[in-house]
Amino acid sequence: MSTPTLHTQAIVGEPEVVEDAAIAEQSAAWAQLKDAAVALRDMQIKDGSIPDAAHHAAARDLVAAITAGIRALAPAFPHDAEYLAASVADFDRWVAEGFGVPDFLDSLMAFQPQQHRVDGIRHLVVFPMYTQNGSSDRLVEALIVETIWPEFIAALEAGDYGNKLFVSLRLVDFTPGYDTNSAVLFPETVAMREIPTFTWGAIFQDREAARYRRVTRAAAEITKLDLPERAAAMLDDQPLTERAFVMWDIIHDRTHMRGDLPFDPFMIKQRMPFFLYSLEELRCDLTAFRESVKIERALGARSEAGEDLTASEQEMLEHAGLVQYAVIFDRIFRFAITGSRVRNYDGLGGQLLFAWLHQRGVLHWTDTALAFDWAAVPDAVVALGDAIDELYWRSIDRPKTAHWLAAYDLVRSVLTPHPASNWARGLSDEILAGAPKGYTDAVLDDEFPLSMFFEALDKKMKPVIESTVGIRGTDD
Repeated sequence: MSTPTLHTQAIVGEPEVVEDAAIAEQSAAWAQLKDAAVALRDMQIKDGSIPDAAHHAAARDLVAAITAGIRALAPAFPHDAEYLAASVADFDRWVAEGFGVPDFLDSLMAFQPQQHRVDGIRHLVVFPMYTQNGSSDRLVEALIVETIWPEFIAALEAGDYGNKLFVSLRLVDFTPGYDTNSAVLFPETVAMREIPTFTWGAIFQDREAARYRRVTRAAAEITKLDLPERAAAMLDDQPLTERAFVMWDIIHDRTHMRGDLPFDPFMIKQRMPFFLYSLEELRCDLTAFRESVKIERALGARSEAGEDLTASEQEMLEHAGLVQYAVIFDRIFRFAITGSRVRNYDGLGGQLLFAWLHQRGVLHWTDTALAFDWAAVPDAVVALGDAIDELYWRSIDRPKTAHWLAAYDLVRSVLTPHPASNWARGLSDEILAGAPKGYTDAVLDDEFPLSMFFEALDKKMKPVIESTVGIRGTDD
């Protein structure tokens, strides 16, 4: 491994202080911080440490450049003063302790973006961390992010959809770990000595919206889908789509902790057949869909009766319908064919939604053109959510493996399993009498292969989906 270089003249003294967060990404301090972080990453190994002593002198200079950049930028982020001071201290301790596995617990605990959910407020974020759907290595990442928190979302959160942990963000600038498919900022990804109780989780709705717009536009053209007027409007309006995704995600996120749940809602910590993850993520999306239908019908009825809606209620009414389009099109056009076919639980959820709607006669693929019976779609989608809820409710009284078998039956009642599937043929008595691990090991990597429709769509859409890697809201 060659030693990365950085012009150390840049760290002689402190860079000029930045006092305006709105231009922070254009400053010399940010450029220095970002360049130093990128150079430092080349010295780190998977756990974030720098074991090669030959790199330590250069690494000290690079960390000095990072901390000088943080100090220069800190005045532009006064709401994060405690966190930024703790970040400098964590970097300095890492250097003093010889660049072992980094421990940024102190600065992570000081970073509390959920306490500053104000539309447009920005944060400077610097941690050694992995990035979901990005890098699995805990490398130093630096970001400037901006909060998306319109008034109607604040009203939703203050009302029936309280979620004190949810943070909605927009990417402003970032290091290479986010030049990927990653669209989340989660505290559990940070390198730290112990696992605390987490108090926030953030999603980059600008990336989600930008991907959605590019993929849905291409898929609609390929499938000859005549988009409804309001759905078509999203493809030309990034802020509108961002707000719809914020509404979708705030309801989705809180659903993981609510409902008749037969298990710990944080399923990702457990090892189980991947189709269980599919149903959980789909359950949360379909709950967001169901609640959006509920909001749209209730507010629409009040408006039609001549009742004056508040400005926030008007926006809720407008965006509730958009959330429904977003859930359907993102699930069937992007989720179903994104990523590998190795235990792709989001992909399976997209396949399941498409097939459910097709088999209920509200989605049509006829004469090589896609069409929906939009008046009947909401109730059909809600029915799938009801089926998953019924599965969960019944499974409160079932053993874990019996729940797994029932979940499989639900999925295969809609999708065709792989012809070689042991689950489809019936698991052996040895597996059925054994530990849950045997059940999981018997699931094929691609237990439910793509249908012929999705195989054809995948070939045509692959370049478009690949083009969304690293996308940000300003790219289209």
